[in-house]
Amino acid sequence: MFLGARGILNKNYKAWMLAQSGELIEAVDQYARNTCGAKSIYLPSSNDRKDEIAQKRQQEVGIISGLIGVWSCVEAGLTYRATFDPVAGFPQLHIDNGRCKHLYFYYDHPVYGFMSVRLQTWFPFDIQIAVNGREWLRRSLDAAGCAYLKHNNKFLDLADYTLAQQLLDKQLDTRWNQMLDAFLPEVFPTMTQTLGEKLGYYWTVWQSEWATDFIFDSPTTVTKLMDKLLRHALLTGTGERVLRYLGQPVRPDGQPHPLSHPEVLTKVQTWHDGARIRHWADNNSVKVYNEQNDLRLEMTMNRPDRFKVMRHLEGRQYSPKQRWPLRKGVADLPLRALVSGDVNRRFAEQLATLKDETPVREILAQFGVCQHDGRRARALDPLGKDALLLQAIADPALGVSGITNEALQRALGGTPWAKGKVDKVLSARISRHLRLLRDHGVIRKLPKQNRYQFTEKGRKLTTLISVLLGASTEQLLQMAA
Repeated sequence: MFLGARGILNKNYKAWMLAQSGELIEAVDQYARNTCGAKSIYLPSSNDRKDEIAQKRQQEVGIISGLIGVWSCVEAGLTYRATFDPVAGFPQLHIDNGRCKHLYFYYDHPVYGFMSVRLQTWFPFDIQIAVNGREWLRRSLDAAGCAYLKHNNKFLDLADYTLAQQLLDKQLDTRWNQMLDAFLPEVFPTMTQTLGEKLGYYWTVWQSEWATDFIFDSPTTVTKLMDKLLRHALLTGTGERVLRYLGQPVRPDGQPHPLSHPEVLTKVQTWHDGARIRHWADNNSVKVYNEQNDLRLEMTMNRPDRFKVMRHLEGRQYSPKQRWPLRKGVADLPLRALVSGDVNRRFAEQLATLKDETPVREILAQFGVCQHDGRRARALDPLGKDALLLQAIADPALGVSGITNEALQRALGGTPWAKGKVDKVLSARISRHLRLLRDHGVIRKLPKQNRYQFTEKGRKLTTLISVLLGASTEQLLQMAA
């Protein structure tokens, strides 16, 4: 339809597309020369760290604000290819994985700070815009006259923390379509000529990262805390996530590969100034890491559809809100922020249980025989027959998108707890035990979803069980000393 509306035959698509690509590159080169004194710079390898190259040029040239430069390299991308269709009797366009020139624009924007735009020079001229919220905050603090100490994309100290949070919250009020469309005349100067007057871009979020920073008085304080977190990861059986961070191979089950060196798990602090633990679920992840005196929790979202939120059905803005999957479009960015912030909050609450000083006997005493909604619920046996179940739901990865029957089937299938049961029989057994955990207040059900989250009571119990079952007698004596 697009080519027909432009009066272009399918057989002439390639010639038309290459001509448009050439004119686009020439126009961008002219824009770069006029703005920063040099045309686009070709990079022979797509593996080059373009952000580091741009930052180096910014320092050398002394660019304070505006376009730093444009770089180009050949990379893979989805495009279209015209091939003859014997059924139709003429060429048809088909989606194709091709390699073509991509242009990278790097800015130190007066509003958004250091950022980049990536443009594919072949049809359909995909554009990716990368904006960093902390860089955006840097520019906002400068405009407000607020002093700060910053390292990379982390603030190590701020003169006014309240103002900084207000400025971050204000970012969510942005009219995203208008903001992103504003870059089009600069990075795609031939857009109207190529696409026509009526076509525009539909903006989606390919990946988002939501960070929660805890700024401490000194790096030593953070290092001590990270030591505890790493020790907890090793005791609770999630140490393979530290191993992955260090770039060591692991088997599909997460255990160290025979060719790797498992001792790296206990030497993590010798590899980096800081450390990181990351938990994945459904291609989304949450991680904790430290740098200088900053401890950061960061939720990375690649699959928003794994979360359900209260919103209007698309195209029916006046209908009652219902619980629908989170979408990739920028219209759902405020909702995405709420979901990501909630994941970080739950992860922080789980980490906070490491500091809990409640005696073990008091925690275990809460899970005896109880009555719930007129039903009698048996006592939990945290160190006996319920231990494997509690260890399974304690996996921090389930804190990303929630505890589900399906996830527990994968975790418990084939274990002694499953008692040889599979498929529907195992699912029914898990459902009964989820009901038991709800009766004891260990988990709570999310509204209108078959997903569960920990209560504070449940977080304390599962952390305790993970530590008790993962630690040796010597380690427990050291903790008690």
